[in-house]
Amino acid sequence: MKFIHTADWHLGKLVHGIHMTEDQMHMLQQFVQLVAEEQPDAVIIAGDLYDRSVPPTAAVEVLHDVFYKITTELNTPILAISGNHDSAERIHFGNQLFRKSNLFIEGKPSSKPTPVQLNGVNFYLMPYAEPGTIRYLLEDQTISSHEDAMKRMVDVIEKTLNPNEPNVLVGHAFVLGGMQSDSERSLSVGGSEVVSADVFAPFQYTALGHLHSPSAIKHPTVYYSGSLMKYSFSEAKQDKSVSIVTIDEKGQVSVTYKSLKPKFDMRIIEGHLEELLDINYYQSQKVEDYLKISLLDEGALIDPIGKLRTIYPNVLHLERKIEQRDAKKNKLFQIDHSNQKGTLDLFADFYQEMTTSNFTAEKQEVITSIVDSVVGKKGVACK
Repeated sequence: MKFIHTADWHLGKLVHGIHMTEDQMHMLQQFVQLVAEEQPDAVIIAGDLYDRSVPPTAAVEVLHDVFYKITTELNTPILAISGNHDSAERIHFGNQLFRKSNLFIEGKPSSKPTPVQLNGVNFYLMPYAEPGTIRYLLEDQTISSHEDAMKRMVDVIEKTLNPNEPNVLVGHAFVLGGMQSDSERSLSVGGSEVVSADVFAPFQYTALGHLHSPSAIKHPTVYYSGSLMKYSFSEAKQDKSVSIVTIDEKGQVSVTYKSLKPKFDMRIIEGHLEELLDINYYQSQKVEDYLKISLLDEGALIDPIGKLRTIYPNVLHLERKIEQRDAKKNKLFQIDHSNQKGTLDLFADFYQEMTTSNFTAEKQEVITSIVDSVVGKKGVACK
């Protein structure tokens, strides 16, 4: 049995105000071609088909087109679940009808989950659900966290699971120890979102969505496929891929990875403005990539983003390196009350912590004058 594991397509995604639909179509055309070449027994999509519960029309059309090509033209079954970004009800609609067309899609959990059986492998589809939903579904008031909910659902599955056959769970969760990125929406607060990998022990392979890196966790049976493409600059250095999984009759699993090439990459570059605008630099760059640019210049700059966009049209974020250093120092700043410093000394310390510039004698004279004018009348000395 061979299947392709993917997740977190986030169709309809906006990144820094830019619609990603054309970029997603570009990636999915390659994905369909990969399915045609690999001829898997199934395609698994582990949640977050869309980026929001009410996706834009264009995103729905893209998903419909891809599903049709894979299930009908390539005659390959799709097994898909809803993620935390999806609307469970919308994803679940028509699921029994779609099964007749090779589309096995679950938006809402069931109190009596039954597997999809393909080529001797049992696939259990576990759509994302809040702990409260599972608590109500199973009538178990002890469920208060995602760990509790997932464990109880796996307990239900185990009652009918055949341990002598390969079993695969398809889920959408944050496994303990996994590495997050900025484009992932937190499932909850206070740590109750975390699920232990031990919960998935009954399965030969657990195909997960939610974390956007395929290397988000290292585990012999629990895997993330990662997102379809990069959706934040915290993912800039990640290698995006889809997982090609093979399970033999004894339940032994092997995984290989295939990368898809984005229309425009998402990268971070830094340098002085003059350097970045120099033809000798940018002629070796892919100037149409989505960029976060960190400028090293000090002092005032006139319309830096306007100048940069004449060369790099897809600059999505511009920052000053010196401002980032100042902000970092700002987080570490604390006023020391024990030394009983005077107003000027405290301001000097504050200035040094908040900036990277020196508090010169000229600046000291200006601040002394200001302090004297404000508090001098009250008889407070400026030491």
